[in-house]
Amino acid sequence: MFVSYKWLQEYVDLDGISPEELAEKITRTGIEVESVAFKGEDIKNVVVGHVLEKEKHPNADKLNKCLVDIGEGVPVQIICGAPNVDKGQKVAVAKPGAWLPGHVKIKRSKLRGEESNGMICSLQELGVESKLVQKEYANGIYVFPDDVEVGKDVLPLLGLDDTIIELGLTPNRADCMSMLGVAYEVAAILGKDVKLPETKVQEASDKAADAISVRVEAKEAAPLYTLKVIRNVKIGPSPLWMQARLMAEGIRPHNNVVDITNYILLEYGQPLHAFDYDKLGSKEIVVRMAREGEKMVTLDDQERTLKDVHLVITNGTEPVAMAGVMGGANSEVSETTTNVLLESAYFDAGTIRTASKDHGLRSEASSRYERGIDPNRVVPAAERAAMLIAKYAGGEVLAGMVAENHLHIEPAVVTITLEKINRVLGTQISAEEVLRIFKRLQFETSWEDGRFTVIVPTRRGDITIEEDLIEEVARLYGYDLLPKTLPAGRGTRGGLNVIQQKRRATKRFLEGTGLYQATTYSLTSEEKAHQYALEKREPVRVAMPMSEERSVLRLSLLPHLLESVAYNVARKNESVALYEVGNVFLKKADGAQPEEQEHLAGAITGLWVSNLWQGEKKAVDFFVAKGILEGLFEKLGVSGAISYHAATFEGLHPGRTAEILLDGEAIGFVGQVHPNVQKELDIKETYVFELKLEPVYHYPAEPVQYRPIPRFPAITRDIALVVDRDVEAARLQAIIQEAGGTLLKSVSIFDLYEGEHMEPDKKSIAFSLTYFDPERTLTDEEVVAQHEKVLAAVKEKAGAVLRG
Repeated sequence: MFVSYKWLQEYVDLDGISPEELAEKITRTGIEVESVAFKGEDIKNVVVGHVLEKEKHPNADKLNKCLVDIGEGVPVQIICGAPNVDKGQKVAVAKPGAWLPGHVKIKRSKLRGEESNGMICSLQELGVESKLVQKEYANGIYVFPDDVEVGKDVLPLLGLDDTIIELGLTPNRADCMSMLGVAYEVAAILGKDVKLPETKVQEASDKAADAISVRVEAKEAAPLYTLKVIRNVKIGPSPLWMQARLMAEGIRPHNNVVDITNYILLEYGQPLHAFDYDKLGSKEIVVRMAREGEKMVTLDDQERTLKDVHLVITNGTEPVAMAGVMGGANSEVSETTTNVLLESAYFDAGTIRTASKDHGLRSEASSRYERGIDPNRVVPAAERAAMLIAKYAGGEVLAGMVAENHLHIEPAVVTITLEKINRVLGTQISAEEVLRIFKRLQFETSWEDGRFTVIVPTRRGDITIEEDLIEEVARLYGYDLLPKTLPAGRGTRGGLNVIQQKRRATKRFLEGTGLYQATTYSLTSEEKAHQYALEKREPVRVAMPMSEERSVLRLSLLPHLLESVAYNVARKNESVALYEVGNVFLKKADGAQPEEQEHLAGAITGLWVSNLWQGEKKAVDFFVAKGILEGLFEKLGVSGAISYHAATFEGLHPGRTAEILLDGEAIGFVGQVHPNVQKELDIKETYVFELKLEPVYHYPAEPVQYRPIPRFPAITRDIALVVDRDVEAARLQAIIQEAGGTLLKSVSIFDLYEGEHMEPDKKSIAFSLTYFDPERTLTDEEVVAQHEKVLAAVKEKAGAVLRG
């Protein structure tokens, strides 16, 4: 809603309150002010000029040489290219030195050899939007009425000395979609009175009822319908001040009768419609629901096909208006109109909303009907419009009003206690202060036995319950004056649960090792769904898939993760390390919602270490991928329960793949992608892993134990054991650890050898063993004795012999 500050002053005394101060006060009481615009602040030195003479420019076909009186005694010559400029016109003239919107300065100049002392302006050049300019002036200069004074500043004449306050109204504040509604709001804020506009009109002796009759068939959709008849009107321009106000509110002026109906719409919030009485072809108005498929041509010259849920105004035979939305072309007020039928009605909001939506017609009238209008303004608005038509169109208003009234709306009566108001607001407002607030709102209020009884005027349809009254008290008392208190009650300290902590630790660890987190689709194709699945089940199908490639829910994270690797490699990013934490979806036999399992997957290819200045490069291999997992399990405190066993998985290299077990139960795998798959994806040697996270997260973590730095020296022994190729290093390490007893503190592998000087079915694994006692220095004899036990154990249990 655009609110003219100067117009608002006609209803409320704003003396001493600037537009900015008023906007601040309105905002503080709950209605958002979106902007405060000073319309003519960029315009200076533009006055009314009188064109005394006009002749063609001697050197240009489209230019005219005009002699213009600008109120300075001596007329000046101005060159003008507007097609509608003519002798005798009163026009807007920007004098030399004038400023126009856009920081345009007007100077004396020569146009095709002829001197020009200023500029004759169009409304667009004065900052008025093209869509708001009357059609006759849309492509030329604006012409003032003959009674304006030459040399007078044009800003007040065109309403450009005004300030427009734009309100961002919520749907419940339909009362502020009119100047009077805003006036009541501002008066309540400032504690002022509202001055209502004059509505009295001198009526003729002839009765309106003799000229027209009304019959309402759709009583629920049109419970109140009124008509007034004004005859002998003279169609012409509306007063300049009215045109200026309409343009400031975003409405294009048309003629005096139509402009007055739009002016009342803005003033009262009551939509009106003017019919050409003589074009109706009937002395009866029938308000009914449209017939299915019935057609009419609206004012925008569009043929509309109606439905039986649309309300129409008819002449008894055919529609002449779509009620509350748009009038019909067959009854439009035009230059030939002499008798006017003025409609003012209360229509059902839902019915108007339906018609507006069905036809894509959202007008100023329909937007107000949809939100709800004040039923008690229907008649005063019609009286006010009739008075203005009589005054500015020379009309004669016939006596009385023709109406059919089935409307029964009583003001809402709401009761509330002072105790509840203060309890909800946390205040100590007195009863006298609450009564003053209701009086400022012009709510009829009584106070008895600690309870307020409030009769809410019909203009405030948004107030129906106690909470609405509390809100009114709060906003006029001042939101900024409400006491500030912290919520009472016991607070709960925020934090992560154990699973969340472990999930976060997992991501941080993987990113710390150099992997990047990826997020891929949960939807995949049926073919890819079975690849690398830890559990072989039928995938869950999507009821309405977007494509075959996204038709089922995934059973593994790896297929799409490998696609991401291939995507990067194809774009010359040859070293890629990705991981993903996400859910896979396992189908249940009973058709219930699928089981969601949280998985971790990773894919690594290219160089793992690249120190070019040292000539050092290390490509990714199986032990890099396995080492990352071992570090993760160590971080999560489950490394003691993890073991690895050689295994085969479809899609993985048969000799470079291991199954991951937690306390003997398989939870995942780690290995190299099968060379055939690598070839299909056009990627080089790539290592992957995938495992279930739930068993890892729920496994009891080994507590972190801190030990003092040993005071006594440790003794290290290295051994290289030759064993059969099928003997696992982990098995050997376990045997050594068990045989070493309490003195053996650590065992680590530092070499693996297969090849020359080694039998084809044998391999050499080298271990480093560390012995020490935290309480004393070990003797060589003690270490040798314990070391002999280790060698005997590996020979007996694994057939291992020392490498010579």
